[in-house]
Amino acid sequence: MSMEIKKDDIIEVTIESTGFEGKSVARVEGFVVFVEGAIAGDTVTAKVYKTKKNYAEAKMVSLVRPSPQRTAARCSYFGVCGGCKWQHVEYATQLTYKQQHVADALERIGGFKDLPIRPIIGSADEYYYRNKLEFSFSEKPWRTEKDMNELTVREGLVNTFAAGFHVPQRWDKVLNITECFLQSEVSTGILNTVRDFALANNIPAFSPDEEQGYFRNLVIREGKNTGDVMVNVVTFEDSPEVMERLTAELKQKFPGITTIINNVTKRKSQVAVGEYEKVYLGDGLIHDTLGRYRFEISANSFFQTNTRQAQRLYDIAKEFAELRPTDIVYDLYCGTGSIGIYISDAVQQVIGIELVESSIRNARKNAELNGVTNCEFIAGDLKDLLTKDVEWRSRYGTPDVIIVDPPRSGMHPKAVEELGRMGVPRLVYVSCNPATLARDLQLLAQDGYTVEAVQPVDMFPHTYHIECVAKLVKR
Repeated sequence: MSMEIKKDDIIEVTIESTGFEGKSVARVEGFVVFVEGAIAGDTVTAKVYKTKKNYAEAKMVSLVRPSPQRTAARCSYFGVCGGCKWQHVEYATQLTYKQQHVADALERIGGFKDLPIRPIIGSADEYYYRNKLEFSFSEKPWRTEKDMNELTVREGLVNTFAAGFHVPQRWDKVLNITECFLQSEVSTGILNTVRDFALANNIPAFSPDEEQGYFRNLVIREGKNTGDVMVNVVTFEDSPEVMERLTAELKQKFPGITTIINNVTKRKSQVAVGEYEKVYLGDGLIHDTLGRYRFEISANSFFQTNTRQAQRLYDIAKEFAELRPTDIVYDLYCGTGSIGIYISDAVQQVIGIELVESSIRNARKNAELNGVTNCEFIAGDLKDLLTKDVEWRSRYGTPDVIIVDPPRSGMHPKAVEELGRMGVPRLVYVSCNPATLARDLQLLAQDGYTVEAVQPVDMFPHTYHIECVAKLVKR
């Protein structure tokens, strides 16, 4: 490379491709430059902020010639919030990117070539698709011009209070959000009402540095198929008087709210889960449906975030499992039992395993709620239950099918190793991370499994995240 690229250089580049995790790729005399904010086909000026031996990283400064795949972002916070990084990309193009990311990960990380990857299933809803949204409070607002124009400057907390989303890479700063197209108009209205309530009553946001304040998080959950709405206010202190007044105001403005909960935690960590919770309206639960099954959702339980796409995802998993009435199925990383219950009508028995005990309690309640009697759920660390604490397996017999749905980090290597040794005829792997999917499939292939099909499913429009279902058969 004759041209040396240095930090703080301003360069003009044309973007060749949009790679994994949304990183756009350009080349300067063969030298790779990853550019934030640009997409394939753009010509941009970009400022270099990091240089390495083999590549540089830069941020777009100005758009010289736009890609034909660009579109106008709907949200006025686009580019600041960081939540919907691809809102400026046509949705059909987003799907093309995601399809390619899956193929690239399976080939480059997994070493697979010419795998049968089905065409991606796009989301029917490009906006307002999330059934859960978590907002944060902070005493350190991230100011924007829009923020200053829309929020009335008054005495008190306005300069030390924000309710919205953390800006990228700044966990101490929160961007005030007054509109968001991820969940619903009701959700945004609830957020604005809670902010106004805090400002009007001079109630501060929690400060991790000072370990004082009140508001920490606002988590809103909706039953997309039932209309249920849960408002979960996470606070640093237990103040019934504050919560009673806030509950009355929310119920008056939003009579459709089903339940209001206060999770209280003294922990310094910014996790929106309380050490205990108190219910101020309703029974602390909402419900949603997948197919003919109804699910009970508590404040801190897991439920697939895009309800409509979750049913498509589960239909694919059910198809790939080739279920039979005599099958025994292990549902690993079962969460609140949604996959196991969804397939229960096609098999003899489902045994679900999950580390989080509260999720197991939800799973058992969900089975009871639906009159499902052939599902059993076990709480425990999957790695240990597959490799050391194995006595439970003798009670249920050898599985005919195993379905795994691990977190983004994938499966523990020892768990993958034991799955390979078990040699179950059919294995279905549901993944939210193509990189760890590719890694784990490679290990399973070494144990004699053939990947017969991979189905990408888009659960999160306007982001680079992608779910996949892989079908494996023992050779």
